[in-house]
Amino acid sequence: MICSLCPRRCTIKAGDFGACGVRGNKNGKGLIPFYGLVTALALDPIEKKPLYHFRPGSSIFSVGFSGCNLRCPFCQNWNISQNPGARGRSMSPAEIISAVLRESRDEKPAIAYTYSEPLVHAEFLLDCMSLARRHGIANVLVTNGCVNAEAATEILALTDAANIDLKCFSAQTYSKILGGNLDTVLEFIALAIKAGVHVEITTLAVPELNDSGDEMDAAAGFIAGLRDQTENGAAEIPWHLSAYHPDYRWNAPPTDPAFLLETARRARKLLPYVYTGNIAGEINNTQCRFCGETLVRREGYSVDISGLAPPAEGEKRCRCSRCKEVSPVVC
Repeated sequence: MICSLCPRRCTIKAGDFGACGVRGNKNGKGLIPFYGLVTALALDPIEKKPLYHFRPGSSIFSVGFSGCNLRCPFCQNWNISQNPGARGRSMSPAEIISAVLRESRDEKPAIAYTYSEPLVHAEFLLDCMSLARRHGIANVLVTNGCVNAEAATEILALTDAANIDLKCFSAQTYSKILGGNLDTVLEFIALAIKAGVHVEITTLAVPELNDSGDEMDAAAGFIAGLRDQTENGAAEIPWHLSAYHPDYRWNAPPTDPAFLLETARRARKLLPYVYTGNIAGEINNTQCRFCGETLVRREGYSVDISGLAPPAEGEKRCRCSRCKEVSPVVC
């Protein structure tokens, strides 16, 4: 049988699994034996996803699974993403939603599907997201975005916010090294925007893989071009540039902080909201693009949102407390 969930379109023999390790073939029919197998549960700062423009300062209930349809040799969560049989416990969607409601510290609870690749568990994801919606819980995806349009459209219709990995801006690297497809990821980003999902993008700067200035500049140019697809000018998409450290099968030295800062400096010529991660002394405040007021002040996971004013009636985005213009931040 052929699995059509992602662009790999794995031909799966009876009794075997696809590249993700979690979608199989039982007598010619699709098999999903890891439905509801949860490998991690945690209450995280939402900034850890990272999401900087969606409910800053709040917490989010994070749930992780196992398996992934990519083979990133630098994976920072390889112990679960590359280990479909990772130890976990079976939970129903109802049990997960009960845990979210029980553990949430916020008036507006949210759940993140994260840690490994949630999209390879599409059936469970849809069941859980549908139930979350009925309970007023926001659904957040942290994903590689490498899934075909039909499944993407169905999942994104239930998604409130997403941090999407843009792992590089080279089709060859995606195909030859990561086992993915760049065009599919770019389409997923466009579909998310079209669906009204709050989108942020993350790129891990990996030496000897994607750390050329030209490639990073091309990625910035692509993200800048997305502004025409967003609902208004204030919805420009944040780009998170994160430093890599050696892990799994990639032994290149850690990302040079100077490279990350220079990449961010160049990107800010095109993008108003570029943030750096995993480097010492990072300053990741969010300023009003109209008057320069600091809307959100961040120090690690300590967050001050006193620069934000409540949104006008019918709006999702906060306003600047000084000039009262619409901010890029969803309250």
